[in-house]
Amino acid sequence: MTAVCLKLTDEECGCKMRCAIYGAGSLGTVMGAFLTKNGVEIDLVNRNKAHVNALKANGARITGTVDMTVPVSAMLPEEMGGKYDIIFLMTKQLNNRETVTFLKDYLADDGVIVTLQNGIPEDSVAEIIGTEKTIGVTVEWGATMTAPGEACLTSDPDSLSFHMGGMPGIPESKLEEVKGVLEKMCPVEIEANLRGARWSKLLINATFSGLGTVMGGTFGDVTTNPKACDLAACCMKEVIDVGRAAGVTFAPVQGKDIVGLFYWTNPVKKAVAKLIMPIAMKKHAAIEPSMLQDLKKNKPCEIDAINGVVCEWGQKKGIPTPVNNRIVKIVHEIQDGQRKPSPENLKDF
Repeated sequence: MTAVCLKLTDEECGCKMRCAIYGAGSLGTVMGAFLTKNGVEIDLVNRNKAHVNALKANGARITGTVDMTVPVSAMLPEEMGGKYDIIFLMTKQLNNRETVTFLKDYLADDGVIVTLQNGIPEDSVAEIIGTEKTIGVTVEWGATMTAPGEACLTSDPDSLSFHMGGMPGIPESKLEEVKGVLEKMCPVEIEANLRGARWSKLLINATFSGLGTVMGGTFGDVTTNPKACDLAACCMKEVIDVGRAAGVTFAPVQGKDIVGLFYWTNPVKKAVAKLIMPIAMKKHAAIEPSMLQDLKKNKPCEIDAINGVVCEWGQKKGIPTPVNNRIVKIVHEIQDGQRKPSPENLKDF
């Protein structure tokens, strides 16, 4: 687990506000570097001593679609102290109860936890700190950790954005405070339909992260492999069918109606969806799924919090999810050492 501590200047927020990014892996390192570069005072806190030492010695090195090295302040978690007004949560969901319980002691009385995690994490956070202290954010870009202190931004700089929304009881002023921090990096859309935004992001993750992990490739590899592309179209349809059955109205992603683009009910519409797919994902083609990154490091991944959520809701609502079921099964087998990520796995669908 990691953290990035932020402090806005008095001129920027009218008061002294303490913030933290907790779980600054690839995405958090990139986010911390951008915020630092744009004038936000940030302490990067990480349990990985090698990562912390590299950040202290060399700054945060960001490569890929940008090239910059930003001097940052770094420390270990045991050096944390005091209370935070905003904590950005960027850990995996695997240990949310333990993590949020730990963070609760560092949260100011009127503070909020802003979860930028994959899946549908708000309920697990709110269960511990309350809905009035929980904000959700979807991250519309990707990154990969390449070495201690180094991360590769895998999305085009002009395609970076956040969508955010609060759970019941969140003051509008707090949403604006969080928006003001995140806008130091890229555009932020306050989303009234938080549940719809989460399911739209789940649609992307279940499809491209799920299948990318199965085949050991990037989002772009999914769109250019004929078998994977066909499975992706089927996976998207499953997620949309399940979401609709659960009462979800899918929100646009970066202004695009993804349901309108990718939902199909006949072979012709399916062919169109497959044709559009590489174009729609072009700016994010280099993203390597975070689940695949975890498996390469022999770490447990979030398959149950991504494709597993689709399967769970499908079972609740009586909607078949054969593609998502198979993705979950194969990824668990990879995680258990029974097989390796490979395009050969696509033959099992």
